[in-house]
Amino acid sequence: MSIFDVFDRISANSTTTKGKIEYIITGLGNPGMEYDNTRHNAGFFTIDMLAAQYGENINRLKFKGKTAEVTIEEKRCLLLKPTTYMNNSGESVVQAMEFYKIDIENLIVIYDDISLEPGKLRIRRKGSHGGHNGMRSIIELTGHDDFPRIKMGVGKKPHPDYDLAKWVLGKFKKEDTEKLKTAAENACECIKLMISGKTDEAMNKFNS
Repeated sequence: MSIFDVFDRISANSTTTKGKIEYIITGLGNPGMEYDNTRHNAGFFTIDMLAAQYGENINRLKFKGKTAEVTIEEKRCLLLKPTTYMNNSGESVVQAMEFYKIDIENLIVIYDDISLEPGKLRIRRKGSHGGHNGMRSIIELTGHDDFPRIKMGVGKKPHPDYDLAKWVLGKFKKEDTEKLKTAAENACECIKLMISGKTDEAMNKFNS
């Protein structure tokens, strides 16, 4: 069983109701069982947890991804896990944004960051891709880098010569699994604050 399935599912009634989608919240990762538990899938893990908090499973196929609709802080939100593989994440995101006519500031992206230790978060209002290929794809295809994002710490390479792809596609160490769960819980709280217009509060509370 994947570590992405072992966190306690939070009991809640489904929040699926009619209404215009106002935000897109996307977690980045790679589809397929072979990528479960990998550092590069920290964004997927967080989106799964957020969906569970609202009594939803992300299982509807749309926009080259898996989706669910939830209401967060009275705002209708599309949760999105691109199934394009990491390097083409922007294809999925752009399709969803164009369909719902979402402004760039109403896109929130969650992804892994090797510059942060496991369990740490960093919230930013905008920024470059920083060498992350999923973010590179989104920035190139949207033509913008001024959208909020949450970086999930997955830890740095064990030494400078270690292959980066091997590291991010590697599995989390056992001792880091609980740190990841805590970070994902905190990221979910960040999202609620951000959608409420309290990004500064989220940054002050959770930034590492």
